[in-house]
Amino acid sequence: MNGIQVLDRPASQRFYAVAGRLLFVQSLDPQLATPIERLFAGWQLTPVSSPERTPDIKITFTCGELPQVPADLSEFEVAEGGRCYSAGDEYYLRFENSLVRLEHVKPVIITGFISSPSAAELARVTSFAVCAALRRFGMFELHGAGVVAPETEAGVLIVGPSGSGKSTLTTQLARAGWSYLSDDELLLSLNEHEVEARGFRSFFALADAKGTLKNCFEPAGVFAAPRADKIAPRFLFFTKIGNAAETQLHELTQAETMSRLIRACPWATYDTAIAGPNLELLSRLARQAKGFNLMAGTDLLETDRASRIIGSVCRS
Repeated sequence: MNGIQVLDRPASQRFYAVAGRLLFVQSLDPQLATPIERLFAGWQLTPVSSPERTPDIKITFTCGELPQVPADLSEFEVAEGGRCYSAGDEYYLRFENSLVRLEHVKPVIITGFISSPSAAELARVTSFAVCAALRRFGMFELHGAGVVAPETEAGVLIVGPSGSGKSTLTTQLARAGWSYLSDDELLLSLNEHEVEARGFRSFFALADAKGTLKNCFEPAGVFAAPRADKIAPRFLFFTKIGNAAETQLHELTQAETMSRLIRACPWATYDTAIAGPNLELLSRLARQAKGFNLMAGTDLLETDRASRIIGSVCRS
């Protein structure tokens, strides 16, 4: 299989393609196979049945006792209670019940070790593993949504942490006829001198009235507008939910936009091996697109209100 070591009895082996890169993903334990395949099905990856070349990325998931991290590595704390241990092109990402190891060789090798395979732990390990690998090929994750203005065809990114209203705002725009990339996760890459964004997560997830549980759905069966393959962002909206009735917009300077992008992309500084290219991409994006603070008011829940507010900025 073109240089890939195939185990005698793997629980699951699959190939996927994204932005010209080929991924080989295998699960060594039967209890991981179906949940991990479902997780990968929720991302905008193209299944490949008969690859004609060696993959760029090889990812293996296994259950059992977590291996020890080598001593004397530089380490620091990351989000969600994790710790990152780095040694040049090799690093480890450790959580209470899981460990991700990356070797920056050809192909890039990722191993995800899971001692307690809960749904939340599996989702975290697979996401961190795939994104860590894609960063080695110039695709950097952004916690944000992407849409396309129907009148001007301007690319718009909606950026913010969980609970900032990204999915609600994106859903309102998609219902009003805006094409969309994703409501929550994007991949950024540099095409010559222009930053492009493509969707990563395929489904939408809206919080319920209490803001606790999320209702997931496939947008293709809900919205008339199609999913866009990729966009060149021209406008960035950094969202936050306010208490006022009316939504407030404030234009940002280029420096303020860059600061907010770094805050939304912590791996641009965490992952030291690719920090330079990642920060350069964010700098280009800050120059390429106009940034705005968007303090969401209750008026955004009105029909077409989000489309009128965001659309007026795109037309200007």
